[in-house]
Amino acid sequence: METLIHFDRELFRIINGLHSPFFDFLMYWLSDKYVWIPLYAFLLFLIIREYRSRAWLVIVMIALLITATDQISVKLFKDTFMRLRPCHEPALEGMVRILFGHCGGKYGFISSHAANAFGIAFFIGMVLRRHKVVLPLMLLWAALVSYSRIYLGVHYPGDIIAGGLVGVILAYLIFRLFVFVSKKIPDRNPKA
Repeated sequence: METLIHFDRELFRIINGLHSPFFDFLMYWLSDKYVWIPLYAFLLFLIIREYRSRAWLVIVMIALLITATDQISVKLFKDTFMRLRPCHEPALEGMVRILFGHCGGKYGFISSHAANAFGIAFFIGMVLRRHKVVLPLMLLWAALVSYSRIYLGVHYPGDIIAGGLVGVILAYLIFRLFVFVSKKIPDRNPKA
């Protein structure tokens, strides 16, 4: 376990040490949830077009997924493992580069950003699987958002990997729930 933690810390230091003014700007904005509002609006448009009268069910499942990833990442992981974020780690004091003095909460395992991003990416990819390009593009989006968290000094790579895995597992379970529930609800407005 010590070897894994050491490797995680060293990989973090490499990624966090790769800085330039352009990437500082880019990674800061990639990490901001409000920057992605146009993407969310476009995905909402695709969901409404694809599911019509059942679009509300997809939206309810997404809300359930986000709630689950947020609560599980904090209550089951951060509050249990209490692994300090790199920017709060005394052993890394003076070695972590953070932007605009923003570090976040005290604990970082697992990354809620990664759990949310990968959960949303996988779920959207599944509900819009008819559009083959959606899943790979959404996973790329989740990877970029997650990578930005390491670059910004607020998560170790292990926090991201574990968060992404939790997000995908929860997305799969909620997708199965969506399939089950949608079979029980009659479609009032089927596509022609």
